Amino acid sequence: MKITAAVTREAGADFTIEDIELEEPRDNEVLVRIVGAGVCHTDIAARDQELPTQLPAVLGHEGSGVVEKVGSNVTSVKPGDHVVLSYTFCEQCKPCDHDHINYCQSFAPLNFVGMRADGSSALSKNGERVAGHFFGQSSFASYALAYENNVVKVRDDAPLELLGPLGCGIQTGAGTMMRSFACEAGSAAAVVGGGAVGLSAVLGAVVQGCNPIIVIEPHANRRELALSLGATHVIDPLNGEDVTEKLREICPNGIDYALDTTGLQSAITSVYNAMAAAGTIGLVGVPKPDKPNLEFGVLNMLLCGVNIKGICEGDAIPSEFIPVMVDLFMEGKFPFDKLCQTFDFKDINDAVAAQHKGSCIKAVLKV
Repeated sequence: MKITAAVTREAGADFTIEDIELEEPRDNEVLVRIVGAGVCHTDIAARDQELPTQLPAVLGHEGSGVVEKVGSNVTSVKPGDHVVLSYTFCEQCKPCDHDHINYCQSFAPLNFVGMRADGSSALSKNGERVAGHFFGQSSFASYALAYENNVVKVRDDAPLELLGPLGCGIQTGAGTMMRSFACEAGSAAAVVGGGAVGLSAVLGAVVQGCNPIIVIEPHANRRELALSLGATHVIDPLNGEDVTEKLREICPNGIDYALDTTGLQSAITSVYNAMAAAGTIGLVGVPKPDKPNLEFGVLNMLLCGVNIKGICEGDAIPSEFIPVMVDLFMEGKFPFDKLCQTFDFKDINDAVAAQHKGSCIKAVLKV
């Protein structure tokens, strides 16, 4: 079938809106008419060839839409269902068998490369192969083929065009607080970075009843937004104050849970030195390529039991967690829409530019 898609043809180049061909769904696949798609930093990393994604490609991995057709083996969704698309996984490896699907041993080839497990792609243009299946969806398009295991049914009364970011970025931030950390009410939480993932973590910390909730962010507009979302304190790391001392002033007993979204050594060290005994730091930010390694004082780990953990997708299971976030949103307890700004699909390059400049927290394309 003919579809319209935003195609990435060269590293770092603008997306081009093109008509391409999409195959019919296979036995375990689901055809989804896309109505909304979030723009995530991972899409830009793939466009810029920081990930092993084949080009030309259709990216997009925060899609939402309506099921149009299902393969013969699909039983969990049917045509007409409203769905959010998330990441895919093999269902066969040890992590998948133990409900750690976000650490699937085939996560990278299944989600980053741009093809099915058998090496094929459902996308083409005039006989030219176009890489698809990015995160099992490639949702920068009018239609996408997903798999049964990464399609999550959601309630019909929720604003479907906004729900796509729940499949990755917002799931990562909120899931860290609500699933990976499972923060206790009254625990002290800190978030480094006030982007979409960091502010989603604030939303999750509020749901968990954390107090205080501290956001470390250099941009004033994002600090203000953090406060409006439920943060109790904000810190500007560029105003000359010692961030560790400021954290200790707010939390004399230290921070119980901290999430870093920046990958910056200086930012992580400032929080690390303010952690409570047996506190946990979660890392979701990727360090710059020229400084890929981080250093931590071992004595703090040994004497204080500080834990450091890498976190993928908030350690959440999308089929369980996405409906929870939708329900909380509909109850007025999870206002992730305050992070979102919508753009017409044809204006995808404007959306990317606005997000890069920081004038937009989370761009969502209306398809």
